[in-house]
Amino acid sequence: MRDGMRDVIVVGGGPVGMMLACLLAAEGLDVEVLERRTEPSMRSRAIGIHPPSLRALARIGVADALIERAVQIEDGVVECDRHRLGRMEFTRVGAEYPFVAALPQYETEALLRQRFDQLAPGRVRGGAIVTGVRDAGDHVDVDVDVDVREAPAAPGRTAQPTEVPTGTAQPTEVPTGTVQARYVVGADGARSVVRAAAGIRFTKYGPPATYLMGDFDTEPLASEQYMHQNGAGSAKTAHSRAVLYFERGGVVESFPLPGGRRRWVAMTDRLSPGASSADLAGIIRWRTGVDVGVPLGPASAFAVQQHLAARLVAGRIALVGDAAHEISPIGGQGMNLGWLDAVQLAPALRRAIRETDAAPSALETYDRRRRRTARTAAVQAGFNMAMGRPRTGALLAARNALVRSLAAPPASALVARAFTMRWL
Repeated sequence: MRDGMRDVIVVGGGPVGMMLACLLAAEGLDVEVLERRTEPSMRSRAIGIHPPSLRALARIGVADALIERAVQIEDGVVECDRHRLGRMEFTRVGAEYPFVAALPQYETEALLRQRFDQLAPGRVRGGAIVTGVRDAGDHVDVDVDVDVREAPAAPGRTAQPTEVPTGTAQPTEVPTGTVQARYVVGADGARSVVRAAAGIRFTKYGPPATYLMGDFDTEPLASEQYMHQNGAGSAKTAHSRAVLYFERGGVVESFPLPGGRRRWVAMTDRLSPGASSADLAGIIRWRTGVDVGVPLGPASAFAVQQHLAARLVAGRIALVGDAAHEISPIGGQGMNLGWLDAVQLAPALRRAIRETDAAPSALETYDRRRRRTARTAAVQAGFNMAMGRPRTGALLAARNALVRSLAAPPASALVARAFTMRWL
């Protein structure tokens, strides 16, 4: 590499990779990010940012700007057949950040890129295609090629360029050939090239499920309608409340976004890539009776199959985020779980680099703890998916009774704590 061997190369410049890069750079480590995309994705995927993640974002100086742009979700309700089954209140489960922040992923990524560019200018290499990773014993070799094309965007709502915070870090020239680092981290998603190169098994966990997702503008709807549909005491509360509809035909989830928008997700009986926003709106109206408003782009169909990596560390190669564990996004755990991986991996890498004798124990501790947490998160996500499956008759009555019991004290406090990932 022209500038010498890096301390850490992070493969993948999504929200998890950029969080890790910021944490490492803030500790004075020499870190570089290799990102396949040549332009930032303008699609909204993950939106929920939980209190433990807000604490991590505060450590790198991003939390305040993010919260300023986000909607603060302080509670959520659960409904079935137009009746409320229960309510979760997030304000009582912690004083520091008593809410879940909702912000489109492209805005979150832009804030992280900005911060990393302040900490390590010019260290995001856009258009970098990693084709091979080899642990050489005292360092790692990374084979890099160049692709001037933008990688396919992830499913979600297409944004307008004006919605991205200004000052987003731009990718710089890509070094080709073989580059080197003391450690390499795969933050390159569920189809991780780094994980495959390290020979780490990625095992399916639990049954699959399919969903249809879309974002809608609710402003044309009357405030009174939303107050009625969401059981809120005011229009402001209605527009900032999460609603889970555990309906007979399958779960429908609704989460607020900035600017009077809402994200809607509906479980489906099959993957429907050709479904439109009108199809999604029809499913929601049939199950819940709610009119969702004006679509903000096409609907996205996606399938969920949870996976867990057999290990998160192999020599000088480590994994974070979806490369380490693909967790159902239902309940908003995926991105947040990856950020908390980064929070624990950053000090482990710092210690491994500065105290070489301590490297094996530091990385083994990261591996053990995060795999245990990922297994727990997968169980919780599996429970969330199971609760949302279609139910009728006695099974529907039993599920609704369970929801009512979980929404009542003292269980409600524990459920709110789990929903906001404070158990992590």
